[in-house]
Amino acid sequence: MQFKTEIIRKKRNGAVLREKDINAFVNGIADGSVSNEQISAMAMAIFFQNMTFDEISAMTIAMAKTGQILNWHKLGIDGPTSDKHSTGGVGDKVSLMLAPIVASCGVFDPMIAGRGLGHTGGTLDKLESIPGFNVNLDVETFARTVRKVGCAIIGQTAKMVPADRRFYAIRDVTETVDSIPLITASILSKKIAAGPDTLVIDLKVGTGAFMQTLEDARELATSLLRTADRAGLPTKCVLTDMNQVLGTTAGNALEIGETIDYLNGTKRNDRLHEVTIALAEKMLCAAGVAADARAANDMATHALDSGRAREVFARMVASQGGPTDLLDSPAKYLPKAPMARPVFPRHEGHISGIDARRIGNVVVDLGGGRNVSNAEIDVTVGLSACAEVGHRVGEREPICIVHAANDSDADRAEVEIVKAVTIVSREVPTSSAIIESTSLEH
Repeated sequence: MQFKTEIIRKKRNGAVLREKDINAFVNGIADGSVSNEQISAMAMAIFFQNMTFDEISAMTIAMAKTGQILNWHKLGIDGPTSDKHSTGGVGDKVSLMLAPIVASCGVFDPMIAGRGLGHTGGTLDKLESIPGFNVNLDVETFARTVRKVGCAIIGQTAKMVPADRRFYAIRDVTETVDSIPLITASILSKKIAAGPDTLVIDLKVGTGAFMQTLEDARELATSLLRTADRAGLPTKCVLTDMNQVLGTTAGNALEIGETIDYLNGTKRNDRLHEVTIALAEKMLCAAGVAADARAANDMATHALDSGRAREVFARMVASQGGPTDLLDSPAKYLPKAPMARPVFPRHEGHISGIDARRIGNVVVDLGGGRNVSNAEIDVTVGLSACAEVGHRVGEREPICIVHAANDSDADRAEVEIVKAVTIVSREVPTSSAIIESTSLEH
């Protein structure tokens, strides 16, 4: 125990940790010999003192090795595997559409996702708003589902990356989320353990992202790409805009509803579609099933328009314990908040800016996210019909609709939403949700 305290002291004082020190501390997280208080202290020390590339790589690989590392070809997958990770945003439900799209194009996607972190939503929390949906599959069931359906989405199993499971939860409640070394180690340790052949990372940039500037996002992209390369995982990054809600909803069951609309072809938000297809292009090209971006775009678009992606999602839901007719009758299954109320601006005009982090915190305060790691989530609350930058709002055109448990919660949310949105009299142009793509050149 004293030895591990000494490691914390070294990092607190700005020393570069040796690989054996990092391995000892990470293994202590996994076996329980390092306390939550010590993990918190180390997280804070890393947050303020940073880490070298060698330290980041050592921590990432050590965390991955604390548990089982999957080999999909040994598990019976006869084809390419690829996965996607998002660094977290507000209303980011892309994984829910992307996995079935690429799976219907012949690329297996065994996705290990996370829960809400800070002001951002979590894929697992969204899926658990579907009655019966089980995100806690064991490895054998996970593999069987991926073989049968083409994709499955689960949380970390007890056997996979146990060190990150504890670290992740503590970062969420100690304001050490937005640390490049910790983000890198957390993302890539899980992805290395998940065992895909290739990886695509959706790196969010803006007011609702952990990386709020392009400079910081590029620094994180470099850290991720270099670390993944050292670990032998071919990886590409796509930098996407997170200066507003992605899509029209933010909140767990509401985002599942939007996902269903998207897959059914009932309604597809342009920015959400742009990001989804851009990531699908990268995954299909990286997996070798498409020769170039244009071919990949055609494949992904056909998967959507033909209904194949919809069918894969429906089979995934059913295979993981959800209803077999969810996409035909979503209103029958998705729970609703007790009340819904439109939020109108104080004056008419066009939206010129949105504080997406503030919007994300509104969802958390409504009960749709966590302020402590073990808090229960109300999957019904959140926002729908969210207006975008460039949209006109006024007395008949709301900023969004708040879904809340009661009037008091809705009142507080309305105040914050109005503060989060900047409105001007002139027209405001819209912009692409895709900022740039990057990969490690050899």
